Amino acid sequence: MKDNVVTVEFIAIAENERFARMVAAAFVVPFDPTVEEITEIKTAVSEAVSNSVIHAYNSSGEGTIKLEMRSTEKGTITIIVEDYGIGIDDIEAARAPMFTTSALEERSGMGFTIMESFTDKLIVESEKEKGTRVTLVKMLDISCGL
Repeated sequence: MKDNVVTVEFIAIAENERFARMVAAAFVVPFDPTVEEITEIKTAVSEAVSNSVIHAYNSSGEGTIKLEMRSTEKGTITIIVEDYGIGIDDIEAARAPMFTTSALEERSGMGFTIMESFTDKLIVESEKEKGTRVTLVKMLDISCGL
């Protein structure tokens, strides 16, 4: 299997979170992943896209989210969720469990914690007023599938 790259852009609305989950799941199908691996990828992507919709664009639907997926023949999947929104003031604080920007809203503050627990590597980069780039890396066990 050759290395592959797929990029998709969509508007930042909550309905497209489901779309992103399905696209990511379909992208890894050629590696014959386990149900657990697919669930972990879908959950991590869902959290990353939700964060962009809610925080980068304040659920306004007025922005764009870019989903880039890369795979290597060895089964390393890299998924990048990028927005062009308001950015994150303090990435370290935002990555802490239970951190939330609004105590008045019903949010768990667990987005980055969930992403980190379901991936092998999580990289968060952000610049104020330019956006945020979340890189999720998952190494699939392809010893049985290929």
